[in-house]
This record gives sequence, structure tokens and C-alpha cells, in this order.
Amino acid sequence: MSFQSFKNFKEFYPFYLSEHKNKTSRALHFIGTFLVFGILIYLILAEKEARFWVVLPLIGYGFAWLGHAFFEKNKPATFKYPLWSLRGDFTLFFDILFGKRGFDASRD
Repeated sequence: MSFQSFKNFKEFYPFYLSEHKNKTSRALHFIGTFLVFGILIYLILAEKEARFWVVLPLIGYGFAWLGHAFFEKNKPATFKYPLWSLRGDFTLFFDILFGKRGFDASRD
């Protein structure tokens, strides 16, 4: 992945989607993000200590990086664009959740 310059998220998101075309990879991203939200709610409601919060990025990134390594066969955008990539993960999650996009990239 070569470094590209993006002025805003609107420019970045099409690139993000181009790095997430595989159906299984998208499903893994969705599952990881879903689990992050579920665990986050649990940690807040259960008033868990800060040491338990380390599981959030491990779960979220773990599922996503498995998708990139085994299905997309590319390097996650997180390494070059960490904040926009995180925003992209959440945007894609909600796009799929509300039917704007599907696991199958042909619906984009």
C-alpha cells in the first residue's frame, strides 16, 4: 500500500472500501466491531477496572486483521491512517447494520 494524501474522510472512505472488498473480511470486521460495542457496554455497566479495557482493541483489531491477512491479502489501512481507518471501521459497521452497504462489496 503506497502512502496517499487525503484531505478529509470523504476522500478517504472510498479508499477504505477498496481495501475491504472481500465478503468474509467484511463479516470479520463487522463481528469484531459488534463485539467491541457489546464488551464496551458490559465494561461500562459492570464498572470494570481499566485493565479490562485492553480487550477492546485486541478484539476489534484481531478480527479485522485476520480478515486482511487471510481474505483481503493486504495490509490494514490502520498502519498508515489509524484514525481515519478506525472511523472507516465504524462507518462500514453502521452502513452494513442499517443496510446502506452489504457484506458483499458489489452492493456498494
